[in-house]
Amino acid sequence: MRNKKVTVFDTTLRDGEQTPGVSLTSAQKLEIARQLDKLGVDIIEAGFPISSEGDKESVKSISNDGLDLEVCGLARVLKKDIDACFDSDVGLVHTFVPTSEVQRTYTIKKSQEEVIQMAVEAVQYIKDNGRRCMFSAMDATRTEPEYLIEVFKAVQEAGCDIINVPDTVGVMVPSAMYRQIKDIATEITIPIDVHCHNDFGLAVANSLMAVEAGASQVQVTINGIGERAGNADLSQTVMSLTSIYGAKTNIHTEYLVETSKMIENYTGIRLPPNTPVVGQNAFSHESGIHSQGVLEKSDTFEPGIMTPEMVGHKRRIVLGKHTGKHAVKQSLESAGIISSDKQLDEIVSRIKEIANKGKHITDADLYAVASAVLGKASSEEELIKLKEVSVMTGNILTPTAVVKADIQGKEIIAAKTGVGPVDAALKAVRDILGESNHFRLQEFRIDAITGGADALADVYIGLENEKGRVVTARSANPDIVMASVEALVNAMNLLYKREEKS
Repeated sequence: MRNKKVTVFDTTLRDGEQTPGVSLTSAQKLEIARQLDKLGVDIIEAGFPISSEGDKESVKSISNDGLDLEVCGLARVLKKDIDACFDSDVGLVHTFVPTSEVQRTYTIKKSQEEVIQMAVEAVQYIKDNGRRCMFSAMDATRTEPEYLIEVFKAVQEAGCDIINVPDTVGVMVPSAMYRQIKDIATEITIPIDVHCHNDFGLAVANSLMAVEAGASQVQVTINGIGERAGNADLSQTVMSLTSIYGAKTNIHTEYLVETSKMIENYTGIRLPPNTPVVGQNAFSHESGIHSQGVLEKSDTFEPGIMTPEMVGHKRRIVLGKHTGKHAVKQSLESAGIISSDKQLDEIVSRIKEIANKGKHITDADLYAVASAVLGKASSEEELIKLKEVSVMTGNILTPTAVVKADIQGKEIIAAKTGVGPVDAALKAVRDILGESNHFRLQEFRIDAITGGADALADVYIGLENEKGRVVTARSANPDIVMASVEALVNAMNLLYKREEKS
C-alpha cells in the first residue's frame, strides 16, 4: 500500500445530522464545508436534498461556494430524490438502494430483480443528466455475495463512476472485510468506496482492510460522528493510512485537531480525552519515567511515525502524583519560571500532595503553587514554622480554629473564633505572635484556579506592619482554610525577614 493514493470522502454533514441530538444550521454547515476544504478532503456529502427545502438550500449554498473539493448529494433510487440533487447543483450524486434480504423484505418490499432494475435506471438517469454517479448497495455486508456482485456489475455497465460497499450495521470484522472487497475487486473495474459503521468499534480497522484489499476511497466523519455508534473516524483512518501504511491522501493533517474542535463546538459532542490522534491526552504524559524519556527523545513513549505537530497538536507533560522533578522543571522553565533545587523540591512535593487528593493538576495550578513557593521566605529565615491547623465549623457551631506553630524553637498554640472558618484561622495565626502582632491585613483575595468543586484555592494577601512596610504573599491549596493560613504565615515571615535585613 506504500504510496497508494486514497480518496477521502467525508460524510460529516450528512451523518452528523443523523446523530441523536445534533442539529446544524445552514451557516454552520457552510463553515464546516469550508473547514473540510481547508483540511484537504476530496469529496463531501453535503446532505440529503430531498429531505427538506432547508437541506436542499444548504447543499446548494455549499455547491456554489467555490470550494476546491467535490460536493455530493444523497438520493434514493427515485427520480424525485435525484432531481433534488440536480437542483442543489452537486457534481456527484450518491444513489442507494437496500440489497440485503432483510432490508429488501422489510423496508422497500422489492425482489432482487426489481432492485437491480431500480438501481440501473437511477444510474442511467444521473449519467444522462451529465453528473457523476456513485452507487451504494445498502447493507452490502449482509447481502448474498453472488447477488451483490450481480448488482455491482449491472450499475457498472450502466455507467456508474464509483461503487460504495457500506457496512450499514457495522457487523464486519477486518478479515471478512478484506475478503469481501478482494472478491468485489476481481469482478469490478471502477473505483471501490467503503462506508463503515462503528457498532463494534471496528469501523477504522474495516476501512483499512478494505483499502488493503483494493478499495481506493474511504468514507469517514470528523470525530467519528454518525447514527448509533457512528462511523469511521477521519483522523484515525487518515493517520493510519499515512503513518503506518505510507499511503497518500490530500489531507493537510496539521488541521486535524482544529477541525475536530470545530465539530465538537457545533455538535456539542465532547470527545473523551483518550481519543486517538485528536484527544486531549493523545500526546500527554504524566508518569515520571515516561515524561523524562519523552523530554529526552519523543520516540521513547510515542509512535514516532506520528508526532503532535503532524496533526496540529501539542505535546503536554501532565503533572500528577507520578511526576518527577525533571517534568516540573521543564514545565516551569517553558513559562519562564526559574527555581532553585530546594524550591523545586518543595514545588514537586506540593504538586504530589495535591494530586494524591484526586485533584487534576493544570498549568494554572502549577504556576500558582510555584508563585507561592518562590514568594515565601526560605525555611532558614522563617520566624514562624506552621505545624498544625484544626478548624471546627457547622450550622450550630461557632467557627473555631486552633493553630500550632514553632516560633524560634518555641511551640505556641493559639485558638480563636470567627465569623467563619477562614476568619477564625487567620485570627489564630495572628494570635500566636501575641504582643508582637502589629500587622494589619491590607488585602485579602481568594481565586479559584480552573473550575469545579476541587479547584485549587489561590489566596493572595497584602500585609502591612506598624512602620508602613507592605509585603504580599500567596499560597495555593485545595483547602481554602489552609491556603489562607499558609498565605498569612508566608506574609508574616517575609515581613520579619525584611525587618531583619533593614
